[in-house]
Amino acid sequence: MNVLRTPDDRFADLPDYPFEPHYVEIGDGNGGGLRVHYLDEGPADGDIVLLLHGEPSWSFLYRHMIPELVAAGHRCIAPDLIGFGRSDKPSEPDDYSYAGHVQWMCDALFEELNLTAITLFAQDWGGLVGLRLVAEHPDRFVRVVIGNSGLPTGDQKVSGALAAWQEYAATAPTLDIGQIVNMGCASDLSAEVMAAYDAPFPDDTFKAGARIFPSLIPTSPDNVAAPAQKAAWDVLRTFDRPFLCTFSDSDPLTKGADRAFCEEVPGAEGQPHTTIEGAAHFLQEDQGPALAQVINHFIATT
Repeated sequence: MNVLRTPDDRFADLPDYPFEPHYVEIGDGNGGGLRVHYLDEGPADGDIVLLLHGEPSWSFLYRHMIPELVAAGHRCIAPDLIGFGRSDKPSEPDDYSYAGHVQWMCDALFEELNLTAITLFAQDWGGLVGLRLVAEHPDRFVRVVIGNSGLPTGDQKVSGALAAWQEYAATAPTLDIGQIVNMGCASDLSAEVMAAYDAPFPDDTFKAGARIFPSLIPTSPDNVAAPAQKAAWDVLRTFDRPFLCTFSDSDPLTKGADRAFCEEVPGAEGQPHTTIEGAAHFLQEDQGPALAQVINHFIATT
């Protein structure tokens, strides 16, 4: 496995991102090693809030939520998935798999950091990975918050927006990461913010993970990940710890996906599920402080 590492100077002076980097080393599954980057902000003895980003973003997405969560006394852990942010980037699309991402995060968060008593917030692929972690290690989580994500098994109807995104990611000559994030927001991002989303990717050779991720979403029952997804749902149907949906009001990719959680996860019953208004797919970018306050309230009242 050929592994690329984005030079540190690409991350200098990013807007509203004063956080110090932290790293753990994990195995790549093929005898080599990978470096995983994460943020660790707030008091060491605070309630742990694990913030998982999706694709093609990175922990920069949480820069406006972390201060609100830390002000409430929480410890925020925000890793970059392998292939994104300041984490290492295997150079070939075939280096990436759904199961591989789950294992890499398991190794980083549980084997290396030994996180327990976790409140999870996850969006996009952060939810696809994070919910698998919940299903495989439920005792490490005390509550779950999901925004604009899902846990598809391949049996669901594929939305036109998702099909178009999968086609675009697979065939576009180049992926303009900053512009892709901008298109997933309700408001226009500044040039400086779009440049920060571009920062992890000096050129297209660094974008193998970003390009392959959409095709890994299980969209048919014969997808290689489908059995593990169904097994995860079996666990979630017994998960009785507090479970909150915070989907936005303007996301065509995940609209309606919260219904399955509300109907099938016991811990979701009776919770104050919240629609984040004025937000598109990347609700952390559009309404980060408001979303953080919803999470703060959820932790304080459960």
